[in-house]
Amino acid sequence: MDWTDEVRARLKRNNQVLFAKDSEYLQELARLLQEQNHRVVTLWALAFAEETVAKLGEKYPEEARPQEALAAARGWAAGIIKMRQAQRKILDCHAFAKEISRKEDIAMCHAVGQACAVVHTAGHAMGYPMYDLTAIVLAQGIEQAAEAVERRKQEYIGRLLYWRENESQYQGGWADFMLR
Repeated sequence: MDWTDEVRARLKRNNQVLFAKDSEYLQELARLLQEQNHRVVTLWALAFAEETVAKLGEKYPEEARPQEALAAARGWAAGIIKMRQAQRKILDCHAFAKEISRKEDIAMCHAVGQACAVVHTAGHAMGYPMYDLTAIVLAQGIEQAAEAVERRKQEYIGRLLYWRENESQYQGGWADFMLR
């Protein structure tokens, strides 16, 4: 079964998320994520969240919650703010998803929330591609999305490998818990 069969089945069941954490299609990425340290995965996740926040900002210019969640996650990772403050902003981003109706935008909000939660634990990392790829399929349709989904998966892997090799180039600071 290829990923399109799995996604079609999930679409038929009206699943909110079209890609599963244990999907065969995402296993290479999952394995690579598990091999990285928490800082590398955080840099990877927040970079992708930044792209998604920008897209949401174009569609919802008056809505600040996705941007606030990203800023809070960065502050948390740097030790500038505490977990509870960041957690509240991340939950607010997820709440925004419940206030909008476009399914691909809902998925993008959840992708941002999952990416920001990577600061808490790298275990949230697979949440970003699960929701991000869902947004792509919902926006383009299953038949038209194949090339974009394949390209995006390669972007995930490429950027993860980039941060693995270039973590030391990061100019920001880290909270003590990120250094363990």
